[in-house]
Amino acid sequence: MSKFQKKRGKSSPAISTASLPDIIFMLLFFFMVVTVMRDSEKKVDVVTPYATELTKLEKKSLVNYIYIGRPVEKFKATYGTKPRIQLGDKFATERDIPLFLERHRSKVPENQRGAIKTSLRVDQDVTMGIVADVKTALRKAGQLLLNYSAKPKPQ
Repeated sequence: MSKFQKKRGKSSPAISTASLPDIIFMLLFFFMVVTVMRDSEKKVDVVTPYATELTKLEKKSLVNYIYIGRPVEKFKATYGTKPRIQLGDKFATERDIPLFLERHRSKVPENQRGAIKTSLRVDQDVTMGIVADVKTALRKAGQLLLNYSAKPKPQ
C-alpha cells in the first residue's frame, strides 16, 4: 500500500463573486468623483480658419481659452451681432482679461506658471481690430505665450 495517492480530477475551487458588486460600485463612485465636466458653455459661434503648420498643445491644463466671435442665436437679442469676447463662461471686455488670467494663474502650481499659454479661438469672419485689442490686453497683463487655434487644411 502506498502512502502517496495521485490527485485525480481535483480542481481548484470556484472564485467567489460575492464582492464583485462592491468593487464595481467603488470604481463607479471613483470615476464619478474624479471626472471633470466641461466648465463653460459656448456663447459665441467660432468657426476656426484652416492652417497648414499646426502643433498640438501639450498640457491642456496650462491653457487659457479666449473665444472671439458673434453671439449664438439665444444671445443675439441681448448682446447684438457684433463680435464679442468670451472668457470662461461669460461675455467680457478687454478690461476683464487680466483678472481672468490671474484666476487661472492662481489655480496652477507655482513651478508651472511660466508655461501657461493663452489660446485664441477666433471666428474666421471676425475683423482683426478686436483681436488686436485682446492681444494688447494680454501683453499688458504679462501673458506673452499665445496660440491661435485652427483646423488642419483638408487634403
